[in-house]
Formats: sequence, structure tokens, C-alpha cells
Amino acid sequence: MFFPNRPNRLKFSAAANKRNVIMKTNDEITAIAADVIEQEAATVANLKNMIDSNFAEAVSTIFKSRGRLVVTGIGKSAIIAQKIVATMNSTGTPALFMHAADAIHGDLGMIQANDIVMLLSRSGNTPEIKVLVPILKMRGNRMIAMVSDTQSYLAQHADIIINAYAAHEACPNNLAPTSSTTAQLVMGDALAIALLECRGFSPSDFAKYHPGGALGKKLYMRVSDLYVNNEKPQVAATDNIKQVIMEMTSKRLGATAVLNADGDMAGIITDGDLRRMLMSGRDIANLTAADIMSVNPKTIDENAMAVNAFHLMEQNHITQLIVLKEGRYAGVIHIHDILQEGIV
Repeated sequence: MFFPNRPNRLKFSAAANKRNVIMKTNDEITAIAADVIEQEAATVANLKNMIDSNFAEAVSTIFKSRGRLVVTGIGKSAIIAQKIVATMNSTGTPALFMHAADAIHGDLGMIQANDIVMLLSRSGNTPEIKVLVPILKMRGNRMIAMVSDTQSYLAQHADIIINAYAAHEACPNNLAPTSSTTAQLVMGDALAIALLECRGFSPSDFAKYHPGGALGKKLYMRVSDLYVNNEKPQVAATDNIKQVIMEMTSKRLGATAVLNADGDMAGIITDGDLRRMLMSGRDIANLTAADIMSVNPKTIDENAMAVNAFHLMEQNHITQLIVLKEGRYAGVIHIHDILQEGIV
């Protein structure tokens, strides 16, 4: 609908935007990007100077706490807070996110008596933080301030200060949170990994928190989970070549184990062994499995991690491994078994 007495704001805005558009050349664009990375890298490098007894006290306090770590912030700091919470939870430190603006509208109910609250703010003087801090002090929760300004309101009222100093944002107007949020992110990672080390958090612990996807499978899937789905190719050392070929063809794993009279491993025959036999020009009429097998084949225990089986195959340029159960032949695992699971 058109209103003759109102200014055409859409037209004015488009004209204003057109005046402000300054298209950059490719060289200028790459130079801008490089400068942003350089500025943020300098901010991160300087954080090493901020790691002090306060940081150590923060780690110790969180580690000894009988409660959880509640991480809060406003704006872009709130987004970084969520990432820190995710990292903490996945590395053994119970944590939850609370938006600073929502805290005074009911979300304070999620904070329990023994919880520690870590507040992220570059300035440490935002209105939401100033409202939240006195309430937390009244409730008796210990507060950790992650700030860039250690003289700010938040820093002055917190129990522990983590200095995530950023001298200047990468934004040319020094407005858009860039270097400061990067500093918060890195300090959050430093906290999480320090706590991980304190807890002696192992790969098996990590697997408990990451059961899904390729990462989870890499950490918990074992050879025994895969090879049992395959056929179990085997021939006797005295079997003739026809029997070997039929066994390998029917089981479709590109190899067969060769067993001696006691049922113990004597060797392995692969597709490659068959090709080399044919190329040698030998009379195959009277050959047996023992004549063409490879002795001392690469083996792996059924309880080994599947990813280790993959690495063993990769290192030896082979596509299958003999699987042993309590030292006895149990079956074959093929590289395709692992690849189909998306482990690597």
C-alpha cells in the first residue's frame, strides 16, 4: 500500500546502501582476510601471558566442585559459552548453558547450590551482567569471570578472574566481536583440556560420551564386531589348488586361511598368491595349498580396535587380516568391513 505523506524508506535505504558499497579487488579481499587472521592470531598468542594462578585456581575450583559448571553470557559471548559447555560435557566436566538475559526471567532455577557460574563478557559491564551478578552473590554461588577488562564491574565482583584479553577487535570499527570471542573460545578450550588432564580422561572415557558417528565407532568398535559377519574361509595345507580356488570364490573375501592337521594356522593364500602362481608357469596339477601359501600372515586379535586393524592393513599394503581368538583362527576381517562403517 502506498502512503503519499510517508517517505519511501525502502527507496532511501537502497540508495544509502548503494552509496556505501565499495567493492574490493581480489587482492584487497585476500589482504583483509589475512589481516584478520594475523590480528586474531596475535590475540591468541598473547593469551599465554594471561595463564596465571587465577587460571589454575579456576581449574582447581571446577575440578573439586560437587556441582556443575554453569556458563553464561550475552550476545556473541553467549554463543561461545554454548561451545564451551559442549566441550566440557564431552570431556568429563558436567556443564550447562544459561543465557544471561533469560536468567532473570526464570532460568536461574536451573542453578543449584553447589554449581559454579562462569560469566563471559568482553567489557564486563553489560546491563544484563550487572543485574545477574548481585543475584548470584546473594545465592552464594562462586563466580568465575572471563573478561577482557580486569577492572570491569564483573571482574571486581567475581571470585576468580580469567583474563581473556583482546586489545582490539579484528573489525576495523573495533565493534564486531571477533578477536575477543576468539580469545574466549581459546581460554575455554584451555580450561576444558586442563580439566581433562586433571581427571585422567582416557580415550575409553571419551568413547562413552561419543558413541555415535565415525568418532564413536573409531573409539569403541572392535574387530569382533565386524569379522563375525563374514564367512570363515579355510583349507587344509594338503588341499589341492582347485579346492583352494573354490573356497576363496565361495567365501568372497579374497583370501583363505591354511590350517595344518591340528587346526592351527599354517599360512594364508590371497588372490595375489594365486596370480603369482599362474604367472610363474608352474604345473599346478599337483600343487597343494602348502606349496603356494604365505607363511606367518599378519594377524589381529578379535578384541583389538577396528581402527587398529585398518592401520595394520594400511601399513602392510594388504586388504585382509586373519583374526585370532585366544590364539586360534577365528575368521577374516576385510578392509571394506571397516570402510563401510565410516570409521576412517
